[in-house]
Amino acid sequence: MAAKSTKKKSESEPSLDESLAELEKLVETLEDGDLTLDEAMQRFEQGIELTRRCQAALAAAEQKVEILMQKAGSDADVEPFEDD
Repeated sequence: MAAKSTKKKSESEPSLDESLAELEKLVETLEDGDLTLDEAMQRFEQGIELTRRCQAALAAAEQKVEILMQKAGSDADVEPFEDD
């Protein structure tokens, strides 16, 4: 049954890649400038929600990496990626 619930969860929540693709699409739509103010505000709110979802997914992945490294007894320090 655990596999079944995992499948349902992945179907209900978009993956990180899907969220990023949707966010990119929203940004393009906003940059086109063909929206009314209300439509632009709705898209902006959607973008904020997608950004939060992506940040949460990345934080969860980082935590998993740290746990796996601790279990493996790795002496390497985890360093964040530097922004360009």
